Amino acid sequence: VQLQASGGGLVQPGGSLRLSCVASARTNVMGWFRQAPGKERAFVAAISQSGGSPVYADSMKGRFTVSMHDAKNTVDLVMNSLKPEDTAVYYCAARAARVTVISRSPAAYNYWGQGTQVTVSS
Repeated sequence: VQLQASGGGLVQPGGSLRLSCVASARTNVMGWFRQAPGKERAFVAAISQSGGSPVYADSMKGRFTVSMHDAKNTVDLVMNSLKPEDTAVYYCAARAARVTVISRSPAAYNYWGQGTQVTVSS
């Protein structure tokens, strides 16, 4: 499975961005992670096509919304009220096709996109 992420860029504090990720094949669980310079890759949000609520990292709740479009094998991440500390490279990821359970661990994801830079700065 190949993942292609897009939508990053430069935005002012308080602004919004939408990230999109297209998968070359259907997967049940897709998510977003981010990595800031000098830090480990961190969980942002994930969603399963098998049902249930999306899962968010605590600092993203109420600001970020993840959604999946089954027919297009696409997962979007809408980010509102962005803060400078949200600056990072954002990666989309997918679990193996048969897996339906969301995980917050990067090690649980088999497929990764190339990353897209998000910079929040005035």
